[in-house]
Amino acid sequence: MADRLTAKAALGTALSGVLAGVLISIGGTVNLSIENRVLGACFFSIGLFFVVSMRLWLFTGKVGWLCRNGMTYAVQLLLTLAGNFAGTLCVALLLRQTRAADGLVQRAAELSAAKMTDSLPSLFVLALFCGVLMYLGVSGFQTFDSAPGRYGAVFLAVTVFILSGFEHCIANMYYYSMAGVWGDGRAWLTMAVMVLGNAAGSVITAEGCRLSQKLLE
Repeated sequence: MADRLTAKAALGTALSGVLAGVLISIGGTVNLSIENRVLGACFFSIGLFFVVSMRLWLFTGKVGWLCRNGMTYAVQLLLTLAGNFAGTLCVALLLRQTRAADGLVQRAAELSAAKMTDSLPSLFVLALFCGVLMYLGVSGFQTFDSAPGRYGAVFLAVTVFILSGFEHCIANMYYYSMAGVWGDGRAWLTMAVMVLGNAAGSVITAEGCRLSQKLLE
């Protein structure tokens, strides 16, 4: 990767981040729309399926490689996070203008309230384990040779983190936006904790795997 991020690359990263945020929001929408938790978790995976297939920049899918790259990559991650947020916000604002708004807002408000009233250590730990699964899902997609293995890794990572109640910061950006809670400072604080937790889980898993492989060589 180049030492300096060009304006073209920065714009491309941000735009890719917006598109990834839109796709995760679509997955979040179907999850809000289905009462059955298992089905909702399964269909939510559509977002990450297309993110990895189209090689889009999703913060939780890219942050695991932070320690293996330089400052340019770190800047790209910040642009990605901003783009992801913009994408989730746009989808939420648009869907709030539709006939589906009442049900989506109500369900998103319930989810958001549970997160915003949780303790910060609890949120961090739940986000950390989501980061672990996100790294495994994306890394598996990049590593496994067969299509069933690659997409199976993505599917399992997503469904398991949702059914386990782990916290995914980008999905929660969408839920917060749909619920309209950004005016509460607690929303920003809890989001910051979840971003850090996702990053920590992903980076620790990535570096732990890399270290173990070196020691076994």
